[in-house]
Amino acid sequence: MAFSREDTFDKVAAIIAAKLNIEKSRVTGSATLQDLGADSLDIVEIIMKMEEQLGVAINDADAEKLHTVDDVVSYVQKLRTK
Repeated sequence: MAFSREDTFDKVAAIIAAKLNIEKSRVTGSATLQDLGADSLDIVEIIMKMEEQLGVAINDADAEKLHTVDDVVSYVQKLRTK
């Protein structure tokens, strides 16, 4: 099954918006999770939710390198299309 980048962005943005209780429209590709109001615990919970809902495994070393929403989407997209 092929996953489009748009589909991945939509799902990641929905997870971030739900966790941070913000409008999904605020979740843009260039925003960092910190820009959106996430603290370190929120980020861990967002990663866990993405792993659960998207069926991917995000290792801690890689997670530390993900700064913007686009970084997260690109990483998750790569995992989903393996």
